[in-house]
Amino acid sequence: MAEIELNSGEDAGSVPPARDLPEPTPQPTLSDWQALAAKEVKGAGLNWHTPEGIDVKPLYTAEDVTADPGLPGFAPFTRGVRASMYAGRPWTIRQYAGFSTAEESNAFYRRNLAAGQKGLSVAFDLATHRGYDSDHPRVVGDVGKAGVAIDSVEDMKILFDGIPLDQMSVSMTMNGAVIPILAFFIVAGEEQGVPRAKLDGTIQNDILKEFMVRNTYIYPPEPSMRIIADIIAYTSAEMPKFNSISISGYHMQEAGATQVQELAFTIADGKEYAKAAMAAGLDIDKFAGRLSFFFAIGMNFFMEVAKLRAARRLWHRVMTELGAQDERSKMLRTHCQTSGVSLQEQDPYNNVIRTTVEALAAALGGTQSLHTNALDEAIALPTDFSARIARNTQLVLQEETGITNVVDPLGGSYYVESLTQELVTRAWDIIERVDAEGGMAKAVAAGWPKAMIEEASAARAAAVDKGETVIVGVNKYRPSEDTAVDVLDIDNHAVREAQVRRLEQLRANRDEAAVTAALEALRAGAEGSENLLSLAVDCARARCTLGEISAAMEVAFGRHATKPTPVSGVYGGAYADDLRWERLRDGVDATERRLGRKPRMLVAKMGQDGHDRGANLVSSMFGDLGFEVVPGPLFQTPAEAARLAIDSGVDVVGASSLAAGHKTLIPELIGHLRDAGRADIRVIAGGVIPAQDYQSLRDAGVQAIFGPGTNLINAAEEVLRLLGHNMPPREEAAE
Repeated sequence: MAEIELNSGEDAGSVPPARDLPEPTPQPTLSDWQALAAKEVKGAGLNWHTPEGIDVKPLYTAEDVTADPGLPGFAPFTRGVRASMYAGRPWTIRQYAGFSTAEESNAFYRRNLAAGQKGLSVAFDLATHRGYDSDHPRVVGDVGKAGVAIDSVEDMKILFDGIPLDQMSVSMTMNGAVIPILAFFIVAGEEQGVPRAKLDGTIQNDILKEFMVRNTYIYPPEPSMRIIADIIAYTSAEMPKFNSISISGYHMQEAGATQVQELAFTIADGKEYAKAAMAAGLDIDKFAGRLSFFFAIGMNFFMEVAKLRAARRLWHRVMTELGAQDERSKMLRTHCQTSGVSLQEQDPYNNVIRTTVEALAAALGGTQSLHTNALDEAIALPTDFSARIARNTQLVLQEETGITNVVDPLGGSYYVESLTQELVTRAWDIIERVDAEGGMAKAVAAGWPKAMIEEASAARAAAVDKGETVIVGVNKYRPSEDTAVDVLDIDNHAVREAQVRRLEQLRANRDEAAVTAALEALRAGAEGSENLLSLAVDCARARCTLGEISAAMEVAFGRHATKPTPVSGVYGGAYADDLRWERLRDGVDATERRLGRKPRMLVAKMGQDGHDRGANLVSSMFGDLGFEVVPGPLFQTPAEAARLAIDSGVDVVGASSLAAGHKTLIPELIGHLRDAGRADIRVIAGGVIPAQDYQSLRDAGVQAIFGPGTNLINAAEEVLRLLGHNMPPREEAAE
C-alpha cells in the first residue's frame, strides 16, 4: 500500500486545519418531481387506473412501502416459501399436454422429457372431464380434441408406458371425473410396480371454480365437496407424496377476472376446502401441507409478480386463523401457466413475446413450477415445433438470464411492495364478504362471484374493441397481411373409433360379475358415507370404465345443470355516446320495425366444452345492442340446439366453439335445421377456429365466421347485414 503523504506542519497525531467545504446540493423533493413531470407532459395526468381499480402512480418511493416483506423461507412467506428459492433449485418445467389417444400423448411426453422437461402435466379431453366414455352419443365431437381420451385403467397404463411413476411427478388437471381418473392412476402405478405411497404429483380436484367459470362439473356442489374431502382423506393416509388438490385461479383469469378477483376467490376456495376437510374430521396439519395452488400469469407484468407475493401472505393469514400450527401448512406453493387469453390469432408470432414476458413474471413472483403456452394455442393444440419454443422459453430463462442466482430479485422495489400490499388489502375485502355470506360454496351458489367476473370480462372486451386497451397486432399495429401458421389437426373420428374398439375389447375380456359388484358397492357408498376413492380403486382394478364409475355415483348424486345468465349494461355502458354504437342501435331498431319484433339470436354451446366466456360476451353485447338473446344451456347436442332455435323463433344461431369440435358439431346443427325445413335460420360461428377450417364451414352453410380477437362491433355489423339491414361501409361508420 502506498504511504500517506502528510502536509507540511502536520504530524500523525495532529488535527488537520478546518477547510471551507462547498454547501451540499439540496436534494429534490417529491413535489419538485411532480412539478417537473407535469411540465414535461404539459400538465396531463400520469396515473394509470387498472382494471382492478388500483390507481397506479408513475413514481413510487419509500413512503409507499407500508409492510415489511420479511425474508424468503420465513413467515408470512411474501418473498418465497424456501430460503434459497431458485438459487438452490430452479422452478420445475411442467408443460401441460395431452391430445388424441394415450399412445400419441405418451410419445409426446417422452419427446419432451428427453428435451429437458422435468415433470408431466396431463390434459384430458372434454368427454373424460364430463364423465362420459368415448362411445357415449353426447361426446361425438369431443373425443381426443382438447386433451387425451381416457376411458379405463388400460388407457392410463398406456399413457405412462415407459415413464417410471416412482421417479416422475405427474400433475393431472381433472375436477369433474376426478374419482375415476385418480383411481386409474393409482392402479396404473400398482401394475407398474409402484405402490401408491410412492406416487408423486398433483390432482387439480378444484370443483368450486368449475361452478364459477370453467363448467366441467358433473355433480351438484354438495356431493362434489364430499368428493374433495374423500380424496383429501384418502391421499393423506395413503399417498404422502401426492398433492390432493390444486386450488385454481387460472380459469378465473381466463374467464375475465381481474387479478384481485382471481386472487381473492382462489384463496377463498382454498379456505373452503380446508374447512370441508376439517369438518370431515381431518387434522389441518395432516393435510394442509399437500394443498397447492394454480394461477394464471397475464401481461400486466408487475401486477402478476405482486399477485403471487400477495397470495403467499394471504394464505399464511387464512391458515393461521384456521388454527394451523405447522409452518408448512401455511406455505402457499403454486404452479403457474402463462395466459391463454393473451394469445392472439392475428400476428401470431407476437405470442412468443407475450409468453416470455409472462413466464418472467411468474419466475420473479416465485412460482414452484411453470407451463409456458405455445404460440399457436389461440387457434389449436400446439405442434411439436411450437411446443419446443414454449418449453425452451423456460430453459433460456433458467440457463441464460441469471435470474435464478438471486432470491426474490424484485423484493424491496417500492412499486412491487406497494402493489403487493394493495392486492392483499383489496383481496381480503372480498374474502371477508365471502365469509360474511357463509363461505365460498354458498357464494358460488348465490352466483355473485361469477357475475362479478363476467362484468370484468365484458368491461375488458369493450376496452379492447374501443382500442383503449392495446393489443399489438390486433387493434393497433396490424400487419398488412395475415400470417399463417401450421396447426395441429386431430382426426376426431379416427380417435373415437380407436377408443370405441378398445372399450369393446375391454368389456369382452373382463369379469362382468366383478364389475357389477364393484359398481354396486360404489353406488351404495355414494348413498352412504364410505370413502369414494377407495371404492373407485376397486372398480378400476375390476376394469370398470370411467363412464360406468361416474354413472354409479350419478345415481346417488344426480347431474348438475345451469342456465347461462349473461350480464347486461356493461358493454353498452362502455360505448355511451360512441358514433358506431349509435348507428348499430339504429340498425337494430330498423330491423325490429321491419320484422315486427326484435331480432332474435340463439347463442349456442354444443358439445362438452364448458368455457363460456366468449358466449357470454356475445350474449351481453348483442343484448345491450337491442337483440333478444336466447342464451342456450351448456353441453347441448346439435339436435338439441336446432330444436331450441326453432322453438325460440330465432333469426340467427351463433355457435360458440373453444374446444375444436366445430368441424363436427356445427355442420350437424345446420343439417338438423335443414331437415326441419328451417334453412332460413342463419348460422354463424365464433371462437377458436383456425383459418384453415373456414372454407369447410362455409361449404357446410356457415354464413359468417368470427375468429379469436374479433371486434364485436364489426361482428354486429356483419350480423345486421345478414338480417338484411343495409349498414354503411365500415370506413364510413368509423368516421
